[in-house]
Amino acid sequence: MSVIVTNAEVTLADVLSVRITLEEPLTGDERLVLRHRGTGAERLISLDGHEEAEAPAGTAGLAVPLASLSLTPGRWDAYLQRDGLRTRMRSVDPGFSLDRLDAYALGRRTLAYRAYRTRNGFLAVKIDRAAPVADVRAVWFREGRFEVTGLLAYTGLDDDDRNRDARLAMRRGHQNGQGERDASVTVAATVQGVRFHAALSLCDVLAAAPEQEGVWQPSLEVDGVDGPLPLGARIDDVEGKRRRVHFPRVLVDGVPVTPTFTSDDELRLEVGA
Repeated sequence: MSVIVTNAEVTLADVLSVRITLEEPLTGDERLVLRHRGTGAERLISLDGHEEAEAPAGTAGLAVPLASLSLTPGRWDAYLQRDGLRTRMRSVDPGFSLDRLDAYALGRRTLAYRAYRTRNGFLAVKIDRAAPVADVRAVWFREGRFEVTGLLAYTGLDDDDRNRDARLAMRRGHQNGQGERDASVTVAATVQGVRFHAALSLCDVLAAAPEQEGVWQPSLEVDGVDGPLPLGARIDDVEGKRRRVHFPRVLVDGVPVTPTFTSDDELRLEVGA
């Protein structure tokens, strides 16, 4: 049984919407099978009632709500099951649109679902835990300042023209053999709707920690949002940024400063050797 996915996306309502071409029309007895890549757990979904009406000959449209399936974080491969036989669903849809991901991230969520094409060309669904975050889009050094721009994600804020009071905080914890010493620097940030921009003097960072050694963690505090937002970069298709994304190092008063990502794609500033 040949099955080709020509379009796949997860809608704002967390519905997996799939357009497929196939040799034989669906009868209503088929099952969509989602299989967790790590544990082998499966969900079998009857397609009866999930088919879109009036699809052209040789095609079919499926609309499957995901939230009710109790799917756990990870990657779920998609199969079409007919008469007991399973066919892995090959996809020609790259499954990536930054505009679509941005729109999806405007809602307040605890789980984020994404349909994508695997490296081998098959349909899969990726599920991540979601919490409010300041999603980083650009980082640069200019005139002795650290600057960052991005998008407020999973906060539930409206993408409008409203200006919100905000602050960029840079904090560092340092072990010196006598306990932990903390240092922090806070400056005003600009937030309009869900877009943010902040700039911080690197000289102020060095002055806050004269020993000039350590890893600094930035966060964004926005009025109307509970708690500080970590600065991360998760709403894209680049995974493992610590290995793949490298920023140039700069010297500030002879001290090296380098932006970097953690293993879970959060932004840090490494100060010193």
